[in-house]
Amino acid sequence: MSDTTEVLHLRNLGLTEYETTWRAMQDFTEQRDEDTPDELWLLEHHPVYTLGLNGDVRHMIRTTDIPVVKTDRGGQITYHGPGQLIAYVLVDLRRKNLGIRRLVSALENAVIGLLKQYGITAEARRDAPGVYVDGRKIASLGLRVRKGCSYHGLSLNVSSDLSPFSAINPCGYAGLEVTSLTALDVAIQPHEAAAPLTVEIMQTLNYERVVPIRG
Repeated sequence: MSDTTEVLHLRNLGLTEYETTWRAMQDFTEQRDEDTPDELWLLEHHPVYTLGLNGDVRHMIRTTDIPVVKTDRGGQITYHGPGQLIAYVLVDLRRKNLGIRRLVSALENAVIGLLKQYGITAEARRDAPGVYVDGRKIASLGLRVRKGCSYHGLSLNVSSDLSPFSAINPCGYAGLEVTSLTALDVAIQPHEAAAPLTVEIMQTLNYERVVPIRG
């Protein structure tokens, strides 16, 4: 019996352009088959606002020099930039017997578990996907499912400059405040959170081992 459902391939991509990475996720999802191992891509993005498939541009409350990309994930508008750890999850949901809600909950729980390691109590909200610390959003989620497989994923504010969030209603919620690990007095960088986040995702999604992949 194949152990494909138990193995997670890991790619550490560094600092990347959003659109290039998005197209690569689409290509991977289009080309994969029933034997393709699932993958986790860890990275940071150059500054960009992304607007979800049914997102309302009116949630961009003032213009900036940061580009806005209309993408194909769920959700409204959010900001990505250096200092934010991105985890894209390319998972065959049918093979894992996962629904989208269970995937969202697994990713939220992975972040909550990670934050607990740093002494931070966090929670998820059923009405607004993501992870919150004292009502402030520290992690956002947005996913797309095609051919029974997911792509996109989560973003965690680690040492991010939070000022670009002031130009938007984050995730479509006017007045929603955001925070980061740095703002919560945890002085780490995204690459330092990458390994423990990978372990948490492996546990919440029931993978037995991770295999690093170059590129």
